[in-house]
Amino acid sequence: MTISRPTAIVTGGKQGLGLGTALALADRGFNIVIVDLEPASEIDPGVFNAIKLKGVEFEYYQLDIADLSAHDSLLESVQHRFGRLDCLVNNAGIAARPLTDVLDLSPEAFDRAVDINLRGTFFLTQAFANRLLASPTIDNAYRSIIIVSSIAAEMVNIDRAQYCVTKSALSMVTKLFAQRLGREGIFVHEIRPGFMQTAMIASAGKTPVDEWIADGRVPVPRWGQPEDVGVAIATLASGDMPYMTGQPLWVAGGLNLSPAP
Repeated sequence: MTISRPTAIVTGGKQGLGLGTALALADRGFNIVIVDLEPASEIDPGVFNAIKLKGVEFEYYQLDIADLSAHDSLLESVQHRFGRLDCLVNNAGIAARPLTDVLDLSPEAFDRAVDINLRGTFFLTQAFANRLLASPTIDNAYRSIIIVSSIAAEMVNIDRAQYCVTKSALSMVTKLFAQRLGREGIFVHEIRPGFMQTAMIASAGKTPVDEWIADGRVPVPRWGQPEDVGVAIATLASGDMPYMTGQPLWVAGGLNLSPAP
């Protein structure tokens, strides 16, 4: 156990943006804890090896963040294993599948998105924050909570209503915890990824993103990659932006710009 090294928990970290984040945090010297749904035996060993090769300590925990009763035992296990907690990256979430017009969305599909994307994230953040408050800061370390929302927090898509609603709510969750925890020296950030080239996006089938990029609607004319989000999160978690909290940081290639005619 290396208590002198900070520890980061990344939910939904076995692939995509979560894995890109875990690797970037490992590059910054964080011990890494990945939390995801699948048993460790069903995950490609190359995922774990890529992190271990960074020279940091690593653990994997199988957990559905919608199971609120499991949050405290997870955090207790991580704190016991590594001796400290420094960063929680709330990346876990589900997409809107199948794509459904807002007029046809079922309560079941809506509730499932709320349970994972919003309720699970909110209460894991709450549990993590309370545990930080009860623990001494080690070596004046920067302590943070980072919430991965989406451009869907602001941009409308009527076929992904439950996703848009939960991601926009996470923006307020960020603000609430940032306001409460700032005086305690705990920083809370929101990351808004744009069009990311991940398995989650691919599962939606054909998208108009390539046309948008070709038409110049994304000023940086390419898909985003997991490492783009990872670098942004690792920069925040390392305390390199010390006078910032509660603000959305767009990692979207300028997609949110509104050019004048």
